[in-house]
Amino acid sequence: MATFNRNPRGGNQRQESESRSDMSEKVVFINRCAKVVKGGRRFSFSALVVAGDLKGKVGFGFGKANEVSDAIKKATESSRKDLVKVNILNATIPHEVMGEHGGGRVLLKPASPGTGIIAGGGVRAVCEAAGIKDVLAKSFGSSNHANVVKATLAALAALRLPDEILKMRGKKVAEKAAL
Repeated sequence: MATFNRNPRGGNQRQESESRSDMSEKVVFINRCAKVVKGGRRFSFSALVVAGDLKGKVGFGFGKANEVSDAIKKATESSRKDLVKVNILNATIPHEVMGEHGGGRVLLKPASPGTGIIAGGGVRAVCEAAGIKDVLAKSFGSSNHANVVKATLAALAALRLPDEILKMRGKKVAEKAAL
């Protein structure tokens, strides 16, 4: 059930009460940063979190704070704001795809049922949150957690279903059996 509240800047702001319960969150990486001051070291933390609805929507968030729990909370809120729609076909991806961001590159391949998610770190977290059950993945280039997660999201956003490709080519769905 959605309710509308008046936003202080004007316009309506939608709040969904059920969206919090069915979302899956995974902390990918927590970084500790030290600032040297007169009295010693001051520590601050940054967190990278991936959130998804396990039904084809996934997003990531980055949060910084002086406490780990606050950084995770900020990152989780940020990850829920911009969810990307992912095309999933039979619990795997429709075709092989490569995603790039910065120095990180990620290759994703569809896998047969029962294979599971053969991936590590950020790629695994993104695929699990999106609801993908079977996929093969390989990360190339940078091992920076943020770049790997962004490259995985870029790859998943580039996926297209066979029906969409046939429509772009001007073919009918019934003709795909003859291909």
